[in-house]
Amino acid sequence: MLKQAIDLPGVGNARELGGYSAGDRQIKKGVLLRTAGLNGVTPEAIAKLQNEYRLQYVADLRMAQERSALPEPEIPGARNIHLSVIKIEDYHIDDPRLIEEFAKGTDRMKLFEMSYEAGMLGPSQYIFFLLGERGKRSYREFFRILLENDPDKGAVLWHCTDGKDRTGCAAMLLLSALGASRETIIADYMLSNEYNSERIKAVKQKTAALQMPPDKLDALMFLSGAVIERYMTNAIDELTEKYGSAVGYLRDELGIGDAEIGELKSKYLCGA
Repeated sequence: MLKQAIDLPGVGNARELGGYSAGDRQIKKGVLLRTAGLNGVTPEAIAKLQNEYRLQYVADLRMAQERSALPEPEIPGARNIHLSVIKIEDYHIDDPRLIEEFAKGTDRMKLFEMSYEAGMLGPSQYIFFLLGERGKRSYREFFRILLENDPDKGAVLWHCTDGKDRTGCAAMLLLSALGASRETIIADYMLSNEYNSERIKAVKQKTAALQMPPDKLDALMFLSGAVIERYMTNAIDELTEKYGSAVGYLRDELGIGDAEIGELKSKYLCGA
């Protein structure tokens, strides 16, 4: 089984933060779950989320178009909260074809070419998520959910479509708040390449003959299920430059101060 995996049939990139070191403590297991979309979740996985993880909240970070194209079943006992980190309109794109392709989500190569030309893909992607007003509102609400949740009663799950980008930024912020090292944060982020390895391999085989500049090839793999380390390190470095650290961003932009961080650690860490 892959590192950090949780067995949820029908759900991609399904794993947890439990077991990671955070300073001299560890993150509790079974309470902080990150996944790809739940649209393919099986009855077996729903039962597991309901009974084993006693799921309390689902934070859905997708756009409205994604939710409409790939609707998800309710998990009994869990509150499903929509927290769109970004909307297609935020990119200030006037081409209705691109909006239509996002809504359909069927032709990834066509979507890639249109998105790349529109400047929607690249190393600044996560900075756009984190510093946009919509992103800040969504991540602020994500932390409100974490603070409201009682981990003794059950888990919080957050996801987007592939469970790697909007979801990965949320995980980065949470791991930072809990005191995990930069190395742990990057290692958790990069796990998506292992979870999506078959998809990534298939795309590499199909596009091997294409002549692309390195940045464009990175963007293609990114859209095809891969994560690119420098995309996340750029985001962390930007937060460090502007706010001193990711924790400084939490304080200054999301209103998550020392008291809230202390509460998060009390809720979600164990040991020492």
